[in-house]
Amino acid sequence: MDRRNFIKGAASTLAALALAGCNEQVEEYLQQHFVEMSKEELDEARERLKKKYRQKFGVDFKIGAEPALPEVLFSYGLDLSRCIGCRRCVYACVQENNQSRKPQIQWIRVVRMENGSMDLEESDHYYEGGMVPKEGYYTMPIQCQQCENPPCVKVCPTKATWQEPDGIVVVDYNWCIGCRYCMAACPYWARRFNFSEPHIPKEEINPNTHYLGNRPRMRGVVEKCTFCIQRTRKGRYPACVEACPVGARKFGNILDPDSEISKVIETKRVFRLKSELNTQPKFYYFFSI
Repeated sequence: MDRRNFIKGAASTLAALALAGCNEQVEEYLQQHFVEMSKEELDEARERLKKKYRQKFGVDFKIGAEPALPEVLFSYGLDLSRCIGCRRCVYACVQENNQSRKPQIQWIRVVRMENGSMDLEESDHYYEGGMVPKEGYYTMPIQCQQCENPPCVKVCPTKATWQEPDGIVVVDYNWCIGCRYCMAACPYWARRFNFSEPHIPKEEINPNTHYLGNRPRMRGVVEKCTFCIQRTRKGRYPACVEACPVGARKFGNILDPDSEISKVIETKRVFRLKSELNTQPKFYYFFSI
């Protein structure tokens, strides 16, 4: 059953909500898909969200809806010979993207493997203790690979997730029904499901958000990395790139031959994770030394 047919079947429930004075809930439930909304409808939805977040968190939010820039295709590079496994990228991502602290949700996971190994199934996801990096081992951060051929998009029954013109795979949380088909389809374990109501301490909330990015999520929806869409569409680096203390992370427009990421692909021996699956990731790993 698609979302609209479900809504038709839930007409009595919606009528009851309207009679109870919950008009904002009804409007949110009946909200059109993001790509179908006019500017006026989008502005109304953003104002409704601002009011909702103000009541819930006691913070004034900015909810942007900046579109993809023309002639831009974002890509990412990660130098595994420089990564020290400090996980500062993980913590910066959590802070920037309003990820739940309790229960804990993280979009980036960092695994450790022995030198010469590429067996992710045998990697250590929970390494701790001692100094990093550890001799004889290297670390590999893994997050959404922003695939050019994303399997997660193909399986979504409500079209709540799609690929934007700048290559970023996004989610309209108001259309996500929590079926988790996208999670099952993703070979990179890059999506997270909110099994319970996310919790973010008021003093740690980032109010600078994008409708399709780091605005607060709700219970029962799936979320993922969006290359910090709220930053990158304004000409800034993703938070993880800025936080890396050793400069292992590279980011930019792959359509620009002079961009940092284009230079990496041109001059380094790069590989893409699980490329045999034809997902065509726009996330490139390489060793510089």
